[in-house]
Amino acid sequence: MWIQIVLIILLCMVIVYSVYQKRQTYRKIDRLLDHVLSREEIVDSDVKEGEFSALVSKIRQIQDVLGSHVRKAEEEKDQVKSLVSNMSHQLKTPLANLSLYGEILGKEDVSSERRAEFADKMQRQIDKLNWIVESLSKMVKLEQNIEGFEINEIGIRQTILDAVDTVYGKLEKKEIHLAVESFADCRIFHNRKWTAEVFVNLLENAIKYTEKGGVVSISVHPYELYTEIRISDNGRGVRQEELTDIFKRFYRSPEVENLEGSGIGLYLSDLILEKEKGYITAVSEYGKGSCFSVFLQNCKN
Repeated sequence: MWIQIVLIILLCMVIVYSVYQKRQTYRKIDRLLDHVLSREEIVDSDVKEGEFSALVSKIRQIQDVLGSHVRKAEEEKDQVKSLVSNMSHQLKTPLANLSLYGEILGKEDVSSERRAEFADKMQRQIDKLNWIVESLSKMVKLEQNIEGFEINEIGIRQTILDAVDTVYGKLEKKEIHLAVESFADCRIFHNRKWTAEVFVNLLENAIKYTEKGGVVSISVHPYELYTEIRISDNGRGVRQEELTDIFKRFYRSPEVENLEGSGIGLYLSDLILEKEKGYITAVSEYGKGSCFSVFLQNCKN
């Protein structure tokens, strides 16, 4: 009889202790999950050494993953806000100009000569809007990998010629001499379409910031691993303290805010070359000119 009573008491104690342990375990897990939900760091004092170590390790891993996703989401949110703000700033001026020109053209007392003049101005603003939208579209495609980006082993000569052909009209209009040093064609890893875009951006900048009658030069220098395509000018140059900023998205020097531009070209060029496992460098002497060097990987012989 007494033995049965003792066994019953022991069984009850085991059950009570088991319930107590489960409640303790639940409270500890609940406390750890609160840390995760409140994004607080789980420290060693939150649990006794050796106790639930495997569980704590897993929860810490989950916390790290969730924290990484949250940080990435916050960064993307900031990038979207910045992009929308910058787009708004870039589009504001041409849209305001179009509104003004439309208002002027709507007046009955405007002469036919003035109408033709403002119609031409409106077309230039429309072209600028198209260019900005296209550049933003290219930038988003490259940043988000929306469009396939194929790299081939092809000669660099035709890519350079494609870029020169695109800007030739601007060179002639500003009477800028283009000097191209003779070079042997070489096969380089690159995407012809996108790399030509890089060269067009660099050439257009050189033309824009070089005075009428100036010189823009192109030279090609092959090395063991890379080939350097150098585009230089004798224009206004860039201040040393701005050389690291000019490749940032939407960056424009305060000194050239009155000139046409969006601050996308160099950022886009850097993005393209990054995908080609190449890179770009810039050296400049303010008031004397700039030199931008594009480095692309050579094909293996």
